[in-house]
Amino acid sequence: MTLKKITTDRLYLIPFTIEICEELLQGNTAILSQYGLKPSIDWPDEDMLETLPRIITNLEKVTAPSGFESWMIIKKDNDTIIGDIGFKGVPNLGSAVDIGYGITLKERRKGYASEAIAGLIQWAFNQPSVKLITAQSLLDNTGSAKTLEKQGFKRTGLLGEFIQWRLVKKK
Repeated sequence: MTLKKITTDRLYLIPFTIEICEELLQGNTAILSQYGLKPSIDWPDEDMLETLPRIITNLEKVTAPSGFESWMIIKKDNDTIIGDIGFKGVPNLGSAVDIGYGITLKERRKGYASEAIAGLIQWAFNQPSVKLITAQSLLDNTGSAKTLEKQGFKRTGLLGEFIQWRLVKKK
């Protein structure tokens, strides 16, 4: 099977499939080699493993990845997976999608999150059904806040220990 990709300067994003998620939940990363990929030493991490059942649930609602599920973040220079990014489902009635992302500890503070977010924002805003992208970041996660601000997100408020963000599609 050939998977669609989003390509940026240093990265490419490939959508998860149910098969990949199920194998990762079993602790098996060998399936990734079928796609020419290799996991970084600290991927999948605990957060990713906790997210996999939700990704599977979203993928079971579609016949093939639609793009509104989750994507693996891969470094172009060595085909290594360094994180994940995605939406928490298809656009809602307000034409909004909620984005989330994570980069392995070793690869943080190198601009990869910003680059992946920019690529996914561009893809999303090219979909007629998307007019707004929302996000959340922990109050104490200043790195994530800076990343979202750099991509044009605006703070909209607080919800518990999370800062709420939004990015409106330019007309």
